[in-house]
Amino acid sequence: MDAADVAASVLVLGIIIVSLLSNVVVLICFLYNPEIRKQVPGLFILNLTCCNLLLSVSNMPTTLVGLITTGHPGGSSFCQVVGFLDTFLTTNSMLSMAALSIDRWVAVVFPLSYHSRIRHRDAVIALGYTWIHSLCFSTVATCRSWVGYHHLYASCTLCNVRAKGAGMQFILFTVVLHSLTFLLALLVMCVTYLKVLKVARFHCKRIDVITMQTLVLLVDIHPSVRQKCLDEQKRRRLRATKKISTFIGTFVVCFSPYVITRLVELFAPGPISPHWGVLSKCLAYSKAASDPFVYSLLRHQYRKTCSLLANKVLKRSQLNSSSLRMESNTGRSNNNANTTNNIQPPTNKL
Repeated sequence: MDAADVAASVLVLGIIIVSLLSNVVVLICFLYNPEIRKQVPGLFILNLTCCNLLLSVSNMPTTLVGLITTGHPGGSSFCQVVGFLDTFLTTNSMLSMAALSIDRWVAVVFPLSYHSRIRHRDAVIALGYTWIHSLCFSTVATCRSWVGYHHLYASCTLCNVRAKGAGMQFILFTVVLHSLTFLLALLVMCVTYLKVLKVARFHCKRIDVITMQTLVLLVDIHPSVRQKCLDEQKRRRLRATKKISTFIGTFVVCFSPYVITRLVELFAPGPISPHWGVLSKCLAYSKAASDPFVYSLLRHQYRKTCSLLANKVLKRSQLNSSSLRMESNTGRSNNNANTTNNIQPPTNKL
């Protein structure tokens, strides 16, 4: 192993740890808080969390073993199963993010009719489509034996070496796969989130107009209070832009290098650097570690649930420690009582 492989191994190990911990916390919050379970977006987040967890325990460790051993991790059948999961889980997670963007667009643009437009039944139908969509591509790739260990990515995934006999069929399949997953999800997210941003800015302008009118009427207001109101206006305008930029930016930064490398690989006359291939795969894996923070853990409801769980655990540990102290104190007092009872006063023989 050279220095680049060691760095890549440490990076993959860090991504595995962060992804497992953060996604498990999201899953615990979903199971603990009934209010989160009642919400329609909770189903999409649950599906995304399960995909990330499966990716963290199946594909990421395989890549880590491939980097350490610089060879094929496991047998051919095992690698085909892992390659099937790689295509299925990645496609499913991308479509789940697109479904979340549609849900937020309906919630912001049609707030009064949201509950009649987006119901749990509609969410289940959307998730059913994401599963069928993902199963179709992963099943076709596995049945055609187009999945295997790819040395460029040190992973069990779609492998053009195993599809040499297919030629144009494999090229067409790869282009259609990334067009109907990455490009489709990116297009849906851009359209929906930009409309959400447009509506958010419109509401911010209305609030700003009301605020300025109020400040004009309040002649005797202190300058510090006036400046505080103006600063809050700026923060309000930037808050929506930051959220939308985070949703779209993390998707593009994490997935686009891997997808572009996949497409370039089909038509490149020369070999691609394996270090770049592993780095692009690590960026794709990092989306599983960042999703819990982007979509869940930074929201007020999840933060509140995490704080409640933490307080519950701390109180239980404090109660256990206090009970142990009481038991030790009672044990000491009993021992002292026994020793005093055993000491008999001397008899006076006169």
